[in-house]
Amino acid sequence: MGWFSRKNKPNKAKNSPVDIKKEVWSKCPQCGEIIWKKNLIEVDYVCTSCGYHFRLNFAEKLRFFTDENSFSEIFPDISCLDPLDFKDSLPYKKRIQKAISKTSQKSAFICGSALINGISVAIGFLNFEFMGGSLGSAEGEKIARLIEHAIENKLPLIIVSSSGGARMQESIYSLMQMAKTSAMLAQLEKEGLPYISVLLDPTTGGVTASFAMLGDINIAEPNALVGFAGARVIQQTIKQELPEGFQKSEFLMEHGMVDAIVKRKDFKDTLFKILGYVDGN
Repeated sequence: MGWFSRKNKPNKAKNSPVDIKKEVWSKCPQCGEIIWKKNLIEVDYVCTSCGYHFRLNFAEKLRFFTDENSFSEIFPDISCLDPLDFKDSLPYKKRIQKAISKTSQKSAFICGSALINGISVAIGFLNFEFMGGSLGSAEGEKIARLIEHAIENKLPLIIVSSSGGARMQESIYSLMQMAKTSAMLAQLEKEGLPYISVLLDPTTGGVTASFAMLGDINIAEPNALVGFAGARVIQQTIKQELPEGFQKSEFLMEHGMVDAIVKRKDFKDTLFKILGYVDGN
């Protein structure tokens, strides 16, 4: 019978010229909805079925947080090193090179000066695309220098976090960055300059345990995972049942660890209002 030899046709959406095999579709991790990427961009990378906030790359974050073309990067040449000559399934040096090739950045932290509705700020972003936005010695150094830049120029500081925590490949060097960044924030406070911490999904581990939760004001996006250790580790340690959703931003706000939950489309306007309050305007 002839139908046995019929060749497979390209897999296309009904009434659409788009080839599904190409990367033009995204699946919502929360509800499973399949969304055309063009439509996803138009709705600010938020699932229209369940409200899930998709993770953003650095360019997309700039669009939501800063005025167009206002961001000026500083300290771009500070790069990751391998002080321990660390190897697991892949040498750390190769992991760094893969991350650099993927993102065209030399570390997971990108920082500079920018405008938010015309207000000048010092702002930095942990880029989850670069080794899970993990905190290593290069990232800690750039955060410290960004804080110094804010102090020298009398600028409010904003850090947007999305991270898996301290970088295991640097061991103690990574953990030292928690103290380093926290100490620099204490200097910022002495100067009377505000620090706003923005928590995106996910913000975990040593980043949560240091600068990410030290904001004068901490704001988070809806349903963001924010915590230190994983839920299973905590449950096995304390031998107790954990409340449902206890590491989500809504739970943290109920218990006083987050000051506000802000939808993605409202980030810039919310930051503008906060900056106006802390500046006394």
